[in-house]
Amino acid sequence: MKRIRILHETEYLYRQPVKFGPHRALMRPREGHDLHIARARVSVVPRATVRWLRDAYDNCIATISFEEPGNRLLISSEVDVDLYYDDPVEWPIAPFARYFPFQYPPEEHIDLMAHRLPSYPYDGQILLNWLRDLYEPGQVIGTLDLLGNLNTHIFQSLKYLHREEAGVQLPDETLRRGSGSCRDFAVLMMEAARYWGLGARFVTGYIQMAEGQHGATHAWTEIYLPGAGWRGFDPTNNKLVGPEHISVAVAREQEKASPLSGHWEGPADAFSRMNVSVQVVPISGD
Repeated sequence: MKRIRILHETEYLYRQPVKFGPHRALMRPREGHDLHIARARVSVVPRATVRWLRDAYDNCIATISFEEPGNRLLISSEVDVDLYYDDPVEWPIAPFARYFPFQYPPEEHIDLMAHRLPSYPYDGQILLNWLRDLYEPGQVIGTLDLLGNLNTHIFQSLKYLHREEAGVQLPDETLRRGSGSCRDFAVLMMEAARYWGLGARFVTGYIQMAEGQHGATHAWTEIYLPGAGWRGFDPTNNKLVGPEHISVAVAREQEKASPLSGHWEGPADAFSRMNVSVQVVPISGD
């Protein structure tokens, strides 16, 4: 077991006081057999009421209602989590699904249906042309080999770029540009898996960086494998998702996993800038 502390601070600055509408924040990691939350604290400026709820994907969401205007919006989260290692090498895939193509069992069809439907069907032909280097209809290939090749193909054929703009690029735009952010790569891999008939979803969270670095927000893809369940692939780093990845939210579409969303009212030129700080650091247990 390993305990880490996640410090995540998002600050919006304005040139004059503005009125803040309701905001929705995803900051609390998803708990499970591999992660337990030991302590959590959230602070908000200006004064606000914070209410917690679970959405349709079982993500833990803070809904924030502000009680006064201000020229600064600050949301600060501090969470201590205990990590229990789940070795990605030991994925017990069901025998019938070890080779692709395979069919999901009838009892899982309904639950996975939405996650198998492409989000961007108009990008289909462009994406399928790109995928022909990895798989041709009628071919039989190991399922993990296929998905590992896809992970590597994105990593090697596209250039990573840090993007400050909100939202994601459509898969065809990422392929046309030859570059994208972690969330763009996650969407591309998610859509590629869906065109092969696999259940896939978007994941946002944190990643622990190398020693001496602070850590960062991150995005990756989870694909449903019979016998192993939802398993993560990180095409930005060409690796299987492991204990250094801390999931905060999952969704069929990336917009529903946005770390922070909301609106404000005031002059169009009131917004000045945004600052984001993330630290993921190991700590000793109590």
